[in-house]
Amino acid sequence: MFSTSHILLSTIPWNTVIWAAVGYCFVWPLVKGTRNLVQPLASPLRHLPGPENPSILWGNMKQVFLAESHKVYEKWISTYGDVLRFRVSFGKYRLLTTDTRAVSHILSHSYDFPKPVELRLALGEVVGEGLLFSEGDVHKRQRRIMNPSFGPAQIRSLTSIFLEKSQELRDIWLKKIAESDSVYEADVFSWLSRATLDIIGLAGFDYQFSALSENGEANELANALAVVANEGQRFSYMNILRRIFPVLKLIPDTSRRAKKLKESTATMRRIGLELVQRKKDATIAAAGKKEVVEKSNLKDRDLLSLLIKANMAADVPDSQRMSDEEVLAQISTFIVAGHETTSSSISWTLLELARHPEMQTKLRTELASVSTDNLTMDELTALPYLDAVVREALCFRAVVHGTSRIAAKDAIVPLSKPYMDVNGVLRHEVRMKKGDSVVIPISPLNRSKEIWGEDAHDFNPERWTNIPEKSAEIPSVYSHLGTFIAGAHACIGHRFAVVEIKALLFMLVRDISFELAVSEDDIEGRVAIINRPVVKSQREKGHQLPMLLRAARD
Repeated sequence: MFSTSHILLSTIPWNTVIWAAVGYCFVWPLVKGTRNLVQPLASPLRHLPGPENPSILWGNMKQVFLAESHKVYEKWISTYGDVLRFRVSFGKYRLLTTDTRAVSHILSHSYDFPKPVELRLALGEVVGEGLLFSEGDVHKRQRRIMNPSFGPAQIRSLTSIFLEKSQELRDIWLKKIAESDSVYEADVFSWLSRATLDIIGLAGFDYQFSALSENGEANELANALAVVANEGQRFSYMNILRRIFPVLKLIPDTSRRAKKLKESTATMRRIGLELVQRKKDATIAAAGKKEVVEKSNLKDRDLLSLLIKANMAADVPDSQRMSDEEVLAQISTFIVAGHETTSSSISWTLLELARHPEMQTKLRTELASVSTDNLTMDELTALPYLDAVVREALCFRAVVHGTSRIAAKDAIVPLSKPYMDVNGVLRHEVRMKKGDSVVIPISPLNRSKEIWGEDAHDFNPERWTNIPEKSAEIPSVYSHLGTFIAGAHACIGHRFAVVEIKALLFMLVRDISFELAVSEDDIEGRVAIINRPVVKSQREKGHQLPMLLRAARD
């Protein structure tokens, strides 16, 4: 039987439908483009100090994307102060602030300041509609189910996986050192990426990537992930235009990059769905073929098992459960958020230890006092200098340089101290119009001399023996650092990351010494989503960190 809507639609002439489609394809982009051009004229952010606009089309985005963004942000902050604006596409203004009261207000009002649609679409293309993508009530529901999987007890049970894989990498390196006349030149970034991939595979969803295995090629999922990680983070002007004007997506992207991404995401989806179904079947079987499980049955330690069991628990209403698609998206989220962020953090830490051999020696002395490879999480976290080095590394070298938000409605953002606007008026708050965006620059916040002192731009683990009181003003879930941000969107896996980093550093630095194989001036960060090391004189080789490795103990 036909519905009323079907009958009504059948009476509409085809030429009307065609003209409506043409209107959508051509008129709507014109309307949106006009709105983009007019919006800056009404934005209160136009009264903030900031850099000149070098491009009507791209604003200051080339400066941000084509350099290490934190250095650009730090230069602007030193010139214009803690509250400033810069330009993005079509001359729109974007707020940039390290004012701690403003940052706290924005992060604690997540419904009023969600992630921009363009950013969500970019994340969604890589990880699906998981925790990194979701906002509002959907994010709240996903987070509620996932939080228990990342608690201290759960991370404690995963510590042995961290240590076992760290030991495997250490033994590989020691073997290569012995085979290379006592000195082995290694791309430590590549090796660490392989180790952290193995760790997130086992700890995240009980999957064997075997990335550290030197026998045979990487498996299908590892290859797909490598494509998504590299191609998905590559800067593209066309991608930016597609997100600004969704109608451009109607034009097929026939590039080699797009084809590789499509094939790889399809592979990740297929294998991910197999993993989800396997875990669901195992959970139902363990629960005696019930459709829901009791929390007392939660025994498997990998994050996906815990997530699926929590999602199927008897006390979770049907309306609050995650769909299979949402659970699938969390697998991609686990990998992207817990793989190269960690390997990059450890790589930058080893670079700093190579730049400061006295710190490396002090750390090795502490680690060598531990006679066993089989530590508990509590024993690992009780090593004071290791703790100080990790805190300083996460502070000094935050691998994600900022987080963006957009005002969902007109807003007044309070400040801890006033600023002078371009008209010479002293302002005690920042007014934002609906649609205005803001970026919170994590690295400049972590390296602020006003907060951390005059040595804020120096790598100094000793600062953690006497933490500046002002650092408590930084909204944070870990050690007064902006690295994992705060609020509803704080990094859910921060405990996982910290313990994993400590496990790898413990096992590697205790038995191996690290020295740069190239000049430290030849190394810089290349930022897409994550800040990863490159050798400036060898850019064609992509991300790498060549180091000379020697056995530190006989």
